[in-house]
Amino acid sequence: MKASRPAHLLAFILVPAVLIWVLLRVTYASLPPLPWTAVPTLLLIGLAEMVTGLNTRARIHHKESAEKAKPIDPLAVARLAALGKASAHAAAVLAGCFLGFVAYLASELDKSTPRSDFIVSTGTVLSALALVGAALFLEYCCRVPKDPDDARS
Repeated sequence: MKASRPAHLLAFILVPAVLIWVLLRVTYASLPPLPWTAVPTLLLIGLAEMVTGLNTRARIHHKESAEKAKPIDPLAVARLAALGKASAHAAAVLAGCFLGFVAYLASELDKSTPRSDFIVSTGTVLSALALVGAALFLEYCCRVPKDPDDARS
């Protein structure tokens, strides 16, 4: 499995943003107000992935804080790397969807409901981008450390 590429993540953000913006031009009036619950949910998932990444990295590199812990199973590390990659891609798509809302609603801030939806969608974009960062960090923490013997050769 290869590491997530920034160009792919950018495409996962921009394509849904454009599609949602086009779709909202036709259907926004019939939609209910956006719920705010995605913001804390994404932030909590991001926090969990950050903590998992720090713990995993410490256990892989045999740091003092993880000395008492059992060595980590390589299959578990592979699963965590897959989780990080999947989370980064899913959060990028989610950020793109809500970025489409932000782009559409930016011109309608004089009305109450669009203004509220704009605030919620902006918060969701920011928290989704935070999750992308946390997921990329988790993916980074799951890399195999370089062997010190290889450096001498």
